[in-house]
Amino acid sequence: MANLEIVDTSERGFQKLILKELTQSQDYELSFSSDFDKSLCINQEHLFRFLKQTQEDIYEMILLKGKQAFLNRVDKKIQKEGIVNTLKKGVKYFDKTVKLFYSKPVSKLNEKDNKNYDENIFSVCEELIYTTEHKNRIDLVIFLNGFPIITFELKNAFTKQAVKDAIRQYQNDRDPKDKIFNFKRCFLHLAMDTDSVYMCTKLSGRKTFFLPFNKGLNDGKPFEPFGAGNPESEDGIKTSYIYNEILQKNSLSNIVDKFVKLIDEEDEDTKKVTQKLIFPRYHQLTAVRNLLKDVKDNGIGKRYLIQHSAGSGKSNSISWLAHQLVALHNSEDENIFNSIIIVTDRTVLDKQLRNNVISFAENPKVVGAIMENGGDSKTNQLQTALANKKKIIISTIQTFPYVLKQMDSITDGKFAIIIDEAHSSQSGETSKSLNAVLSDVNLEEIKDEFGEIDNEKLISALIQNRKMLSNASYFAFTATPKNKTLEIFGEKKEDGGFYAFHTYSMKQAIQEEFILDVLGNYTTYQSFYKLVKAVQNNPTFNTKEAQKKLRSYVEAHEYSIKQKARIMIDHFLSEVRTLINGKAKAMVVTKSIESAIKYKQAFDEYLIELKMPCKAIVAFSGKKTYKGIDYTENSMNSFEDGNNNIPKQFKKNEFRFLIVANKYQTGFDEPLLHTMYVDKKLDGVQAIQTLSRLNRAKKPYKKDTFVLDFFNKTEDIKEAFKDYYSTTVLSEETDVNKLNDLQDDLENTHVYEEEDLDELFSVYYGKEQDRGALEKIINKSVAYFDDELSLKEKVEFKSNAKSFLRTYSYLSKIIDFENQTWEKMWLYLKLLVTKLKIDDDKEEDENILEAIDMDSYKLIDEGKKKIALDDDIGIIDPVPVSIGGGLNEEEFDTLENILKAFNDRFGNIPWDNPDKVQDVLVKDIPNVLRKNTAVIETIANSSRDNAKDASDKKVKEIMQTFIHAHTEIFKIYMNNEGSFQNRYNEYIFDILLEEAKRYANNKKYNYNQLVAQPKPEYN
Repeated sequence: MANLEIVDTSERGFQKLILKELTQSQDYELSFSSDFDKSLCINQEHLFRFLKQTQEDIYEMILLKGKQAFLNRVDKKIQKEGIVNTLKKGVKYFDKTVKLFYSKPVSKLNEKDNKNYDENIFSVCEELIYTTEHKNRIDLVIFLNGFPIITFELKNAFTKQAVKDAIRQYQNDRDPKDKIFNFKRCFLHLAMDTDSVYMCTKLSGRKTFFLPFNKGLNDGKPFEPFGAGNPESEDGIKTSYIYNEILQKNSLSNIVDKFVKLIDEEDEDTKKVTQKLIFPRYHQLTAVRNLLKDVKDNGIGKRYLIQHSAGSGKSNSISWLAHQLVALHNSEDENIFNSIIIVTDRTVLDKQLRNNVISFAENPKVVGAIMENGGDSKTNQLQTALANKKKIIISTIQTFPYVLKQMDSITDGKFAIIIDEAHSSQSGETSKSLNAVLSDVNLEEIKDEFGEIDNEKLISALIQNRKMLSNASYFAFTATPKNKTLEIFGEKKEDGGFYAFHTYSMKQAIQEEFILDVLGNYTTYQSFYKLVKAVQNNPTFNTKEAQKKLRSYVEAHEYSIKQKARIMIDHFLSEVRTLINGKAKAMVVTKSIESAIKYKQAFDEYLIELKMPCKAIVAFSGKKTYKGIDYTENSMNSFEDGNNNIPKQFKKNEFRFLIVANKYQTGFDEPLLHTMYVDKKLDGVQAIQTLSRLNRAKKPYKKDTFVLDFFNKTEDIKEAFKDYYSTTVLSEETDVNKLNDLQDDLENTHVYEEEDLDELFSVYYGKEQDRGALEKIINKSVAYFDDELSLKEKVEFKSNAKSFLRTYSYLSKIIDFENQTWEKMWLYLKLLVTKLKIDDDKEEDENILEAIDMDSYKLIDEGKKKIALDDDIGIIDPVPVSIGGGLNEEEFDTLENILKAFNDRFGNIPWDNPDKVQDVLVKDIPNVLRKNTAVIETIANSSRDNAKDASDKKVKEIMQTFIHAHTEIFKIYMNNEGSFQNRYNEYIFDILLEEAKRYANNKKYNYNQLVAQPKPEYN
């Protein structure tokens, strides 16, 4: 029993395990603390052995002139330029350049460089005593050619310590003044236990900040589970990838050569320059490496989708990828790409990304940009950039069409196109400037639900319009891929779905604290108001349109905006102002420029009344006339210093509110932004992008965010976020046969005949260029459309024609098929649709606003909630191909009845305790019923009548329990006063019907079956 061996579960046992793996499996040398020169922070024996083996003549020269002088020279070089730049550039010593590290050669043909690369000495030392001042030891240190580059502090769960204890040890017991811990001396410090790894590039005592260096539970794959941490490992130790993969010689050499960067950052205001050492996070490192490997294996021509959440460090990932694609060689040692094109969505972001790409470059001259206002034509700019051997060219969306056209003409070009499309809308001013270059793109089809240019759709349209280039590879980065993006750039799997190549989820980014959870504190306000008739007669209006306009009228009314502004300011002053070290700010999201103007006026008035020193800024594009006065954001803000740069002004402490109308809702990063007041309908991806303005971390002061929403329901916001919390998958590809169905429906109308298609095609591409003949053919179809079709048939035809144009344009670029009739139809319909007019006069509905006045307005706080998101894969449907749009059945009613229905919906019963009643009716009862799975299942699986009966029955059961606790509600409901019972039953049924729809949609796909399929191999 005395000789019985047991597993060493101590911290030292974990240390020995790593040591063993590195020396036995990774071919590291074992070095000892006694070999370490504490004054120069070097292992001299390893350094001089490396020099003798790789540069013997220089080694002899150093011996001749004396080792110490050379070592002192190297030491000063590291102090000034850092270990990474010193290793990569070497040291000039007299008339020689001394190489201190050999990177892996791009080509296998250079035998000498390959031999020198193999001579690099990787070593590991345990329990390193690193200073003469004390006997403190570092658990492990990694050396490269005698220079320490990585330190480790290890902890072990079996001895009741974890990675957080290792972090505290670095913060409290590792002095940055000790040479080995000087900034830039080692490029990485790792705190590690058997489950987690955290990294740091600069020690600053107790202010030292560590970032997670974990795989994520999904390890970059688009499959469950998602979240922070590490997946189970085959060898049982979750962090074994550090010593088995990251520290493997080729891997670490590649990191030193291609990834670790020492950059200068200049403060825009003070112009002070500080240095920053950048080491890739795990998902950045693996995403770039996997992309490079796939391109090397499969060559040019593929498309890749990288779904990386906000907070993923996307600019760095793009910069690393671009620079390494430049030097990527195929198996024949030929460059795979001539040029790398980076496309971003806005001029300011273009500048930021350009600066980032340049700062990562060994030679900044390889980077160029195609400028919107570059003085020269964009074609000439591109030609000049290519002639000047600019390997990386950065373009905005505005200049991208010119770049594409030029690329298409370069027959021997080989391009990589990297697309940064995370910020997804353009202002109206920008969309005007695009008209000149987007002659083949229907701007209406690339707008979002709020009428703004959607960049993701725009880039897709541009690329489709030029056909997918066979001499290009595409790399699309986005946090929120839409269905078209997934189908164009996603990877089709055996189940028919389209998946991202690499995923870093929103869930992981939140759990790793790179961004904050904007749904953690979400409060909604419900508006209650009463409208009265302002005219004697009782005109008739379209019921549905009128109801929409009535709500819009009420919410934008000056009185209601003043009420909401007071609630916002009072909340901010009492709950927000002191947060983030007393510097917290808020954004007010409005639905229109006119609303923004009213809010700005209301904020200014109330802040003056309160005698508060804080101010509001308003942001909108262009000029707006309101009450006969022309307003611009500059005239309303009137900044004292005359600088109209709103992001810069908003950084000042006096400005605490930013009121926006379709501006700064995407791409605006202000870490001090804590709270958002929403008075606008948010839906889909725009909801995510808008609310995500709050998610930027500001450690250690910013711990949470807050949203006060006057317009949306929490259920709708949850619905918007759920598809993008983990990963997003397109369920199936667009059905090509829908084009056949559309063709049949269009031809059956006889608006055109087959001979019309042939004739127009011949004229359009004929030598005569006869515009009159073309017009004559089209006008014949227009006349038939106007004279022979009913209103319903006109709407169906035009809807089908637009659907055909949209779907064929899209599918023809990504699917290989040849159908000459479809090509002719596309040309014919493209010209015809622009001339088809349908009378659908909506003006009468506008007049309803002149016929009503607002009698009362009240806001009810519905309480703060945490909107919890599920881990399920977000599955979205392919691009819809609508057939036969048709007319909606319109209902008309009198103004009196419309107003009564509108007011009834929000209650006009004189309750004794209205606030308490509203809490019960609007919050408590709906919440109880939403959570009742049996009721929701019944409604989801029943006919409408049976579902309504089940809902009414359940409401009645609840009301019967109120006989003592809420007697007033019980009496009025049971007696059906003012038809309250009927109205309230309808109100609850609407809520439960929506809940049942969501429930049914969630059941649509069996996620477990999808994930249980054999997962594809990833490099």
